[in-house]
Amino acid sequence: MDNLTHSLVGALIGQAGPKRLTGLSMPALVIGANLPDIDATCTIYGTQSLAMRRGLTHGPIALVLLPLALAAILYGFDRWQARRGKRPAARPPVRFGWLFVLAFVACLTHPTLDWMNSYGIRLLEPFSSRLFYGDTLFIIDVWLWALLGLTTWWSLRKEKKTGGDWRAPAKITLCIAVAYMGANWLLSSVARDTAMISPPYPVRAIVNPVPLTSWQRDLLVQTADGTWYGSRWGLGTIPGEFAPLAPGGQCPARGSIAEAGGPDAAAFLFWARAPFLEPMAEGRGAMLRDARFAGFGGDRFSVALPGYACPARR
Repeated sequence: MDNLTHSLVGALIGQAGPKRLTGLSMPALVIGANLPDIDATCTIYGTQSLAMRRGLTHGPIALVLLPLALAAILYGFDRWQARRGKRPAARPPVRFGWLFVLAFVACLTHPTLDWMNSYGIRLLEPFSSRLFYGDTLFIIDVWLWALLGLTTWWSLRKEKKTGGDWRAPAKITLCIAVAYMGANWLLSSVARDTAMISPPYPVRAIVNPVPLTSWQRDLLVQTADGTWYGSRWGLGTIPGEFAPLAPGGQCPARGSIAEAGGPDAAAFLFWARAPFLEPMAEGRGAMLRDARFAGFGGDRFSVALPGYACPARR
């Protein structure tokens, strides 16, 4: 998910009450909720970063070491301010143990939310490079933004202005958010089952959540000959007619693709969930694409293979 969503979840957990456990609890929760995304620096490697993202920093070892490092930094910062005589008098005592617990809980929310979309996350890295997908929420969910953002503002305002029960709104909203995610997961499950029993009767189906209209899904299906088709599905309706994802034609993504495309193609195939080749015009080669992003983002998620001939169909 996007970093605003991660930050709001961390803040709302704090507003539910745990922030009273130690000083600097809110930085531990908000930063901790975003900490696994330090691998975003890998984007300087371009296409090859696809093989690096949502991997090692989202795996079990990092989810222990990163909160530990964050807790140590925050604890050291508090001691440093105290030595300089600049520690805020209103700050509660800072307890290292609670800082680690809060940062750890916040870090755990990160892969949980990242699993919700169809981009993929390697939850077991470095022990396994298997990608996991929840196909539940779009990477940016404006309804979650509104729900989490307004409640965080309301809880903070209530705490500052009236001193009433500022924790109750946060607790209720966290429960509503979990219920919202559960409902979307169920909707995606229904969409997948619907796609599998609809023409062209595919052998595989992927459910892509869409922005804004969270009650709709993009259905991506693959037939026995390897061709990918797409259609939009909405709550209470049947899928529309499935259309090929690449009007220029498709061919299976197999053969010596990694050798033809070099490191970029190898990284793309390591990350891709539904790879296929789209021939270029006039036999100039092929574009390596992923069905999830075939109609989204232009050539951002693709690798050009100049001079590469599509392998013959079986």
